[in-house]
Amino acid sequence: MTKIAVLVSGGGTNLQALIDAQARGEIKDGKLDFVLSSNPDAYALERAAKAGIETDVLRRRDFADAEQYGAALHEKLTARGIGLIVLAGFMTVLPDSFCHKWQNQIINVHPSLIPSFCGEGFYGLRVHEAALHKGVKVTGATVHFVSEVVDGGAIILQKAVEIEPDDTPETLQKRVMAQAEHILLPRAVSLFCQGKLHVQDDRVTIE
Repeated sequence: MTKIAVLVSGGGTNLQALIDAQARGEIKDGKLDFVLSSNPDAYALERAAKAGIETDVLRRRDFADAEQYGAALHEKLTARGIGLIVLAGFMTVLPDSFCHKWQNQIINVHPSLIPSFCGEGFYGLRVHEAALHKGVKVTGATVHFVSEVVDGGAIILQKAVEIEPDDTPETLQKRVMAQAEHILLPRAVSLFCQGKLHVQDDRVTIE
């Protein structure tokens, strides 16, 4: 049984999708064991508490640099025997050394079809604003492994979402969450915990 840690910073809608999926028995061979927030006021912490998941807070500003932050985070996760880290709206950039230690054990969900609208500066509503500004007809979400390159890790799953003529960044964000992110993330987590994801040459194959 793989112990899963979810790293959060805000409302925790993707965390809730994982909690709900676990309650439905959709996360095979894995268990949500720990939720850590970079923000002590994150509503995601309340979601975790209601689900009976242990929580903790680790603020970047309490550490001199990213390396010290990463070391403290690594210590907390290894002490719990965590086997998979899920970034669910985690707004703190992890240092390269941390990503290297946890290579192919960290997954993230990004609200676009990578490689479109991703990388440095593309997060939250900014992604949807960019998609609408560009005038693309289809967007979506991507679940990928985390590497030292922002949004550059191997792609696990993707799902397309059509853009409507009257979309705003806010309406598009909600639809991408409901139609893609909340579906893909639990599926990818379950596949990982079942040992069905294999990475070779920056490409993921699924059994």
